Amino acid sequence: MKFFIFLFAIVFSFNTLLADPVTSTFKVNGNCGMCKKKIETSLRVKGIKKVNWDIKSHDLSVTFNPDVITLDEIHQRIASVGYDTDKVKATIEAYNKLDECCKYERQ
Repeated sequence: MKFFIFLFAIVFSFNTLLADPVTSTFKVNGNCGMCKKKIETSLRVKGIKKVNWDIKSHDLSVTFNPDVITLDEIHQRIASVGYDTDKVKATIEAYNKLDECCKYERQ
């Protein structure tokens, strides 16, 4: 009986440690298919389940585990490769590293 109580406690603890995935959508500046590839590739990290950036609308949809990566970290990762989000602006150095076709009009 003690074994079953112990096993139940382990399973219950494990399930509470795993947060449900969260999906967030926000704007990311960019222009083309190369931008799409760079933006989505920047988010190929642990904790991110699914990512899609729409070229026309500039909407990025990302599904992630908030226990592993935060939304702020996601914005920072995108900005670090040169793309402004609606929350974090890329540094001028990161922006200047973009290919000419990827340089969007900055606000």
